[in-house]
Amino acid sequence: MTENSNPLNKYFRQPALYVSLPSGTNYPPHVVAQSQTGELGIMPMTAKDEIRFKTPDALMNGQGVVDVIQSCCPEIKDAWQIKSYDLDTILIAIRIATYGETMDMTFTVPGANESVSHSVNLPALLDTIRGTSIKSEVVLEDGLKISIRPLTYKDMTATSLQTFQQQKMYAAVQDSQMSDEEKSTRFNEAFKKLTELNESILLKNISVITLADGTEVADPTQIKEFIDNANAKLIKDIESQVMVLRTQGAVKPLKLKASEEQIKKGAPATYEVPVTFDNANFFV
Repeated sequence: MTENSNPLNKYFRQPALYVSLPSGTNYPPHVVAQSQTGELGIMPMTAKDEIRFKTPDALMNGQGVVDVIQSCCPEIKDAWQIKSYDLDTILIAIRIATYGETMDMTFTVPGANESVSHSVNLPALLDTIRGTSIKSEVVLEDGLKISIRPLTYKDMTATSLQTFQQQKMYAAVQDSQMSDEEKSTRFNEAFKKLTELNESILLKNISVITLADGTEVADPTQIKEFIDNANAKLIKDIESQVMVLRTQGAVKPLKLKASEEQIKKGAPATYEVPVTFDNANFFV
């Protein structure tokens, strides 16, 4: 291995912290290189990385996030294939490595119409996620067992883009000069596409369905036939339980207490604030 002779190399960034992923080390080596400890080294962002997070197109299509993850965590070779469970841990770690252990959030207190700031302890968020036990299956009342395949970042990005495009089309039709009949046709088309999108997401989430007698069904075509033909109550039951599992590894909303003055203005005694990871407040 050739030694770097650049006299400035002592100023090159080094890992600022090490993290383990909620889903463990169950990745192929072309996605995440295995380390002896099972932890990944996280380096601060470079100036180029910060620019990537300020490029709207790169953020919209996910490429900016992928580039920054692979820059700050060299063990991650293909960030598109990172599981949804692991994404928040990686982003929080990059935020800590780059800007420190706290993050200021500004939000409106519900009912009081008052804007306030709150400092979030990021290592505490990581500890909360670390204490989460990842579940990979759900069992329904009739004995069906659904084995879950987590969505990848590529799946999540594609879904977000398609949803955004459908919502944009819906808004454009609503504001257009089309006749009511034509608007109704377009709305029905958009609704159909969103329904198909939700079904495709559910299909991606299901790897195996095991019957009560032990029969396993892993053929995607047969699973799709099941989703298309089973009664609505059963599918809604599956969807609701899968939705819960999708939030594994994600940061839970902050639970805050309102002041007496805020309560007098109409705020509840306690309320929740979601912690969002966007370029407006997370990487600044």
